[in-house]
Amino acid sequence: MNPQRLPNDPSPATGLDPSGFPEEPVEQSGYGAEQIRVLEGLEAVRKRPAMYIGSTGPEGLHHLVYEVVDNSVDEHMAGYGETIEVSLEIDGSITVTDNG
Repeated sequence: MNPQRLPNDPSPATGLDPSGFPEEPVEQSGYGAEQIRVLEGLEAVRKRPAMYIGSTGPEGLHHLVYEVVDNSVDEHMAGYGETIEVSLEIDGSITVTDNG
């Protein structure tokens, strides 16, 4: 007769400890709290832009323009502005101006 294992029994096949959770890896890299630096304000976006916009290529830049225009439209729809102006500048930049 084969004994049945209880759900939280350690199993050599699964690598689970008696609590039923995967065994914790031993920290060997020396990475810890002292290596973590909190970035203030927009510093985080400037340092890791892809984390926030998904891409630093043309798609990401277009996404930023859509977001800025969408925010202006939302303000207008909520009654906080009357005009939205989107300008493509000579240098290739885009300026979005509203009065909301």
